[in-house]
Amino acid sequence: MASSSDDDFVILICSNPNPIEAKTPHEEIHISTTDILSWDLPTILSYPTVKVHACRNRLIEKSSYFQGLLCGSFSESCLDSTSIQWNLEIFVHVLKCIYGCPLHFTSKNFVPLFEGALYFGVETLISKCKTWFSEVSSPKGSGSLQIELDDLIHIWIFGLEFANEFLPELCAGYLARNFMWAMTSKVFGDVPYNLLLSCLDHPYLTVDSEMHLSEALLVWLNANSKQLENFSRTGENCRGIFRHVRIGLLPLWFAAGKRSSCYFSKVFEESIDLIYRLVDAPPITSMNVLEHADLHHLKIRLTEYSKKVNLAGCPQITLATLLLSVLPLSYSMDPTLRKSIKQILISLERRERDQSPIPQGLLPMLSFEAVQEIDISKCPRLHLEAAITCISKSFPSLRTLKAAYLLNFKTTALHQLVHKCPLLREVDLTMDISPLIPAQVSVVSSSLAITSPLSNKSLSVGDDPADVMSLKKSGLSLPNITKLTLEGRSDICDLDLQYISKFCSSLHELNIQGCISVTDVGISNLLRKCMKLHSIVVCDTSFGVNSVLSLCSGVTNHGGFPVAHFGRKHKSLAFSLQKLHMGGCKGVDETSFRELLSQTQTLTSLCLRDTHLNDEILHCFSGFSLEMLDVSNTMVSGAALAQIVHGNPGLKHLRARGCRNMLQQETNTSEGEFSSSYTCKELYLELGKKCKLEEVALGWGFSCFSVEALQPAIKSLRSITVGLGGSLGEDVLQQLSATCPMLESLILHFQVVSDTVVTNMMTSLRNLRVLALCYCFGDISMLSFNFSTPNLRKLRLERVTPWMTNNDLIILTQTCANLVELSLLGCKLLGSDSQQIISHGWPGLTSIHLEECGKVTENGISSLLDCTALEDLLLHHNGPGIQKNFIFYAASKLPMLRKLSLDLCDAREGDFDIPDCDDKCLVSTVKIARCKPRRCNFSLPAHRRPVHEETLVLIRNSKNLYRTVVKERL
Repeated sequence: MASSSDDDFVILICSNPNPIEAKTPHEEIHISTTDILSWDLPTILSYPTVKVHACRNRLIEKSSYFQGLLCGSFSESCLDSTSIQWNLEIFVHVLKCIYGCPLHFTSKNFVPLFEGALYFGVETLISKCKTWFSEVSSPKGSGSLQIELDDLIHIWIFGLEFANEFLPELCAGYLARNFMWAMTSKVFGDVPYNLLLSCLDHPYLTVDSEMHLSEALLVWLNANSKQLENFSRTGENCRGIFRHVRIGLLPLWFAAGKRSSCYFSKVFEESIDLIYRLVDAPPITSMNVLEHADLHHLKIRLTEYSKKVNLAGCPQITLATLLLSVLPLSYSMDPTLRKSIKQILISLERRERDQSPIPQGLLPMLSFEAVQEIDISKCPRLHLEAAITCISKSFPSLRTLKAAYLLNFKTTALHQLVHKCPLLREVDLTMDISPLIPAQVSVVSSSLAITSPLSNKSLSVGDDPADVMSLKKSGLSLPNITKLTLEGRSDICDLDLQYISKFCSSLHELNIQGCISVTDVGISNLLRKCMKLHSIVVCDTSFGVNSVLSLCSGVTNHGGFPVAHFGRKHKSLAFSLQKLHMGGCKGVDETSFRELLSQTQTLTSLCLRDTHLNDEILHCFSGFSLEMLDVSNTMVSGAALAQIVHGNPGLKHLRARGCRNMLQQETNTSEGEFSSSYTCKELYLELGKKCKLEEVALGWGFSCFSVEALQPAIKSLRSITVGLGGSLGEDVLQQLSATCPMLESLILHFQVVSDTVVTNMMTSLRNLRVLALCYCFGDISMLSFNFSTPNLRKLRLERVTPWMTNNDLIILTQTCANLVELSLLGCKLLGSDSQQIISHGWPGLTSIHLEECGKVTENGISSLLDCTALEDLLLHHNGPGIQKNFIFYAASKLPMLRKLSLDLCDAREGDFDIPDCDDKCLVSTVKIARCKPRRCNFSLPAHRRPVHEETLVLIRNSKNLYRTVVKERL
């Protein structure tokens, strides 16, 4: 900094055409660099003219601009003052740098400061700018995301204009490493084409999946459609941008859904073709499909900055794909090394079949230590036991593993997983919940159809309580799983729960919903040992009195054995629960139920649907933190619910469909009467006054007057379901878009609707993603669906469009172009051509339900299976043309198919062959309904119409195939 002894000063006259508003009587201000540390920038910027007394020698020494101006042949060199035409704020910062003051850089002021540094030739400031941007754009600085995307674009453009090569390079690297963050920005479409290309070519391009990369490119191309047209006119092909996507690694459902894209249908057709070629190849030799090609596009995109790896929905993923992705590049380039990979894969699978340990060090696998989450859900061809070895070595920091809907994930693999991945915290092994919930079906017969030839015994945990101690002595760390999801796994038994309780005692969250093979005793034993649980989901299980006893009892140890004591609520597990879902658990008696609810005071989420809940039991609940409450299909009244709402103003989700006592003020019980000072009407008044609802599902007693009372609470409503017993009226339905403008899901049962109502929904609810009109009354026509709803993903029309023809269906494919789930019931005018209309109009459908839809299947099923990503297919009473081998045919044509439901009435030969599905197939549930004819006496001449008799259900899990006949139509 200049000292006060410097007496050779020059006056720099700076104009400020846009001074900030300030009350000052003067037009100019005089400041001196001798006091530069005390300069007040807001005060300075409030003057139209600023005169700076600056040391001439310091300016000449630190700035090439002032060196030339004040020392050269310019006339200003002889003057005592000179005029500066530059942004005043930036020039003040330049002066501060010249005089050694510290500067604060941001992504907003970087370009002006750098530009000022270049103009005035201040090398110190240029160096500081380069240093700051190099640091903030470095991998270490990227975690804090200090650069906004619009600023990054500005910096990149600035770098090109001023020939600063390092700036564009750093920008491309920063964008590549933080691509997942950038693609969510509103200004992503503003990224310049050449910057995007540089990013895509960058070796550090980091994305969770190729699907995310494709979505980002589609968003960018949509935002730059005019540029796309210009490229086409100039002979350049902007579609070449997709050459950077590894199309062989796209999820099948995604590629199928984008097949109808107007610009890029060819790209996604190629993707589907490649996926099927990989799926059809044997897992071990899957690399032979492209043996003479570059395998780079079959390698999962992994960098040292990858945090998530998402392979969900990719049936083409095998152990070969995973192994190829974690090996050095040379293994995918050298033909000799490729052969060694194949031999090792054969060895790995042989060891898996023999259940012998897989040796470490077979190949030099790379380690990606930043990866914390992997999703391999719906990857049926991935051999999991061998994959776990690969995952544990290449992803040592793994915290979350999602492996949902994998039939070949045996319970024995869980033991291997938690010990080989010591940092693992969350595991999701979800399966489809079996339709054979004991409390919901009447079983006629049941048998074991097929037993797996492999050794599939459950986890061996032994009876010795010293197992944990021996594990510690061996030097291995205890598993530290905190969240375990086993939803729908009918192969889980009490022995597996015993293992979990012994080796996963740190559990905080457990979901065993639909695990129909575990017993009340097995659940209760687990609850006694996992005392850190705060979230329990046990819906549709045998959860009963013993389990409630474990939750509500204090626990002490006597000789190493847990002993339960009632009444010690401060030590009970129930007292610390935040989430309890026990819907469908009818084995809990009233006394146990009341005790349980009296102790769960800290719950935020409570599901009691389909239980023996009544007002007196609900009255025992004294919690005040509920955000979600589900009491659907119970005996509670509106008065009892009003009392709960009064004490829980944070309630956001309320489900109370099927509650027939909703209108009653008080409910008789076996022990007397529960009396409430509230009424059903006051339920809605309480909700309106106290809550901000996001979801409601109501039926009996829900009317237009209820909606009026609810209005203050439903302005942010996202989902509404109205069931039997509710009656909103046409006026209320027409006003839904104004009352609930953020609505995303609308499900109406037995409501009066009209063209006006449906048209208003389709045109005004722009965020609507789910629409279901089931058994509704009133006259609606195709006019209701003539409006584009690009956000709609799920559509159910049941008994509301009997007039629908093939031509109407074509219009529907155009106006609801992005559907992924379609359910039609009672569309009796549809013909067999509707199959092709559906598959061409919605190639990305994952769920199709067609029932009593004319002659859709009268000529068999062919083009309907062009919806290659189907996961759920239901066909009932659509014409007797379905071929006998259809189950096998569908399973072989649809690699993602998990659930199939048929009716013998539609069988061409009166029956269906039932094949043995292999381990590479996802199909877990097959339902075949059988009808019996019944004479209709009111028809002349008399004829017979089918009436349901029974349903054959085939359930396959990781162990066996079960064949069960039930009375119900499932």
